[in-house]
Amino acid sequence: MFSIDLADDARLFPMEVRHAEEFLAHMDRGREHIGEHILLADVVADLDSARTFIASYAQKAATDTGRLYGIRVGGTLVGGVLFRTFDAAAGTCEAGCWLEPAAAGRGLVTQACRVLIDWAFRERGMHRVEWHASSANKKSLAVAERLGMTREGVLRQSYVHRGIRRDTEIWAVLADEWPPAGPS
Repeated sequence: MFSIDLADDARLFPMEVRHAEEFLAHMDRGREHIGEHILLADVVADLDSARTFIASYAQKAATDTGRLYGIRVGGTLVGGVLFRTFDAAAGTCEAGCWLEPAAAGRGLVTQACRVLIDWAFRERGMHRVEWHASSANKKSLAVAERLGMTREGVLRQSYVHRGIRRDTEIWAVLADEWPPAGPS
């Protein structure tokens, strides 16, 4: 299977429907942590919903409107990155991520997102990559900053997550700003 090294024991790979059981087990391990800020933990609740979620991204990949990748450490799925949206004609896309707590603090999400963003700009000719995150999700916002993105604004109380209205921060990096200057 195609995969990319992120670290000695960590690999990035395209998620497929055949990974649904592994994906569900991963969600079960990290559900509370992942669900604190993103809906994914609530959407992937059983094997059927895990298959459906992955299949929706297989369809997006087939229509060139999104992509889904897993992150494995030591052979165990611990997180993922994606292009939630991908509009090649407009030259814009939105990247995102999640990670279970056991794999946090190693820079894996930042490295995986660099791979995706680099591909979007260099291989696909995208003009703009966006990052949308809850203002309360400080770790996700720190990833956007490490990726050299610019905070463009806040959509105040733009969505409800687990019964609470949340703000969404919008960050972005443009092709002519990539790769960012300075330490990675």
